Amino acid sequence: MVATFPPPYTSSAQLPRMLAAHGSAALAAEDLAALCDTTPVALDELAASWDDLPEDAYLRDGGRYRHRRHACYLVEDGRLLPGPRRAHYQPLDYNALHGGMQRWFEPITEAVQAHPAWQALLLGLSAQCSAVKPAARWHVEAHQFRIDTGEGIGRPTPEGAHRDGVDFVAVILVRRHAIIGGETRVFAADRPDGQRFTLCQPWSLLLMDDARMIHETTPIQPQGEDAGHRDTLVLTWRAAGFLGDAPD
Repeated sequence: MVATFPPPYTSSAQLPRMLAAHGSAALAAEDLAALCDTTPVALDELAASWDDLPEDAYLRDGGRYRHRRHACYLVEDGRLLPGPRRAHYQPLDYNALHGGMQRWFEPITEAVQAHPAWQALLLGLSAQCSAVKPAARWHVEAHQFRIDTGEGIGRPTPEGAHRDGVDFVAVILVRRHAIIGGETRVFAADRPDGQRFTLCQPWSLLLMDDARMIHETTPIQPQGEDAGHRDTLVLTWRAAGFLGDAPD
């Protein structure tokens, strides 16, 4: 039997200090909701939208286990503004498997983007990023992911341990269904220090300073005869423009 380690949750009040001191911090769902001036019940209203994610057509390992939607925003003066419709881009230096190409994903639906809990989540976490690293404008990308076990194995991070080339990365677990695996691993980029734990609680959060931390999630397998899945929301913040639109 594989050991499962609980996340090292901190309090919402200590989140900026933990992020600045250690490069990453985790929050339980109730603390994330309170931090973003919403409720777990309101966040749960978004969960059904993960049932309607198109297949990711760009997987270079030949798999069909990943489904996703994508959206971009600007956060400025405490306002969440719709960003340009654009491809998701990462340099090869940050994503050796899928970097260097323009990946056009279907947009996150208007109903999700207009939901008060969605907007509260993005604005609340943007404020936490600004508390650690002030920025006049954040360029934010949002990714809805579903990794399933229909082929037996699903890989949340097929590129392996990586950085994303941004300032901050948030990984929010939306739900786990009938799976084993999916352990989160977070490492310091400049020394052999790291943590491993499994996000199991819906709407629990891992927030990372991308310049200082490397992260990955281990593959998932079905728990039982039926296929399962792992749903996450991944958010990134970058002050110097969207990747691909400005010099790195």
